[in-house]
Amino acid sequence: MAAAIEKTTSSSPASAEALAESKIAKTVEAVSAPVAEVQESVRKAVEKSVADTRAAYAKAKAAAEEATGALESSYSTAAKGIVEFNTKALEALRVNAEANFDFIKSIISVKSVSEFVTLQSEHASKQAEAISAQAKDFAALAQKVATESAERIKSQVAKTLKLPA
Repeated sequence: MAAAIEKTTSSSPASAEALAESKIAKTVEAVSAPVAEVQESVRKAVEKSVADTRAAYAKAKAAAEEATGALESSYSTAAKGIVEFNTKALEALRVNAEANFDFIKSIISVKSVSEFVTLQSEHASKQAEAISAQAKDFAALAQKVATESAERIKSQVAKTLKLPA
């Protein structure tokens, strides 16, 4: 009987250990299930955040590229306008110089002071009209160049800010 008691007492600590280990395993399993759920939800949130960031970056990059294109187009239009403006200025300079040379040729052959005064008045009147017309042309050209140069940028800003065009 002592052997039987010894068997029960010797198997008792082992079964107690097994029972304790089983309880610990169940506790660990019960605790780790919510932790796994939390880890999964954190992983999903991080993945969504990365995807959203990539999408926002792609939108910002596209907007920057469009804005760069608009600036390049605007610059090109302005450069062409400046060339046109300079061409018109050189043409006005040529026309005015020719008018002055014609006036000088005409006053060389003047025979009286009254004839000189008449030629001078006519020349001054023609030059005033020519300069006024040239100024109007320059103003119209400057307005056209400014409007065309700013149009692409204006439409890009309206598109970016979703304003009515």
